[in-house]
Amino acid sequence: MLGKFDYQVIWNSLPLLGHGMWVTLQLTVIAIAGGIVLGTLLALMRLSKFKVLSGVAGSYVNFFRAMPLILVIFWFYFLAPMATGEALGSFGSVLIAFTLFEAAYYCEIIRAGIQSVTRSQINAGMALGLTYGQTMRYIILPLTAADMVAVRDNRLVEMYGTAALVYFVLCLSGSMWVKRLQRRYAL
Repeated sequence: MLGKFDYQVIWNSLPLLGHGMWVTLQLTVIAIAGGIVLGTLLALMRLSKFKVLSGVAGSYVNFFRAMPLILVIFWFYFLAPMATGEALGSFGSVLIAFTLFEAAYYCEIIRAGIQSVTRSQINAGMALGLTYGQTMRYIILPLTAADMVAVRDNRLVEMYGTAALVYFVLCLSGSMWVKRLQRRYAL
């Protein structure tokens, strides 16, 4: 069966296959980065106390999770040029579709991660005088990132150990800095 298999066709097509692999890699990296950024914003909107923000983000997530990806790609490739008057091109259409589609899924992953962080972590940030945004930026979202990687790679000890070490170093450095300030400005 493989006796008639023509390996020369593969060898001759390597430059084209390499280019296709490069385009796929670019598309994947950019779409994941965009999806994570947009997904994080959507997750924060979903957790917002403002019903309008929460409702918009929830509708977005439900809409894109209910749609087949191929349909979203077709929308941006065929319908967006009709609405805007400008073609996005194949790469642009797929990139926008992937980013928007992935953002809906990342939103739910990040929202669940944020909600899994105990209330005591938020209270600790508030006790330090951090605002809600600072607490999210410096405490909650980094713990969520470690949790996502730990679960994804099944490497709980490594990720939580690293997160604990980083927080220990940050807290130790911060407390030493505060002690220095206290000695300097003590009455």
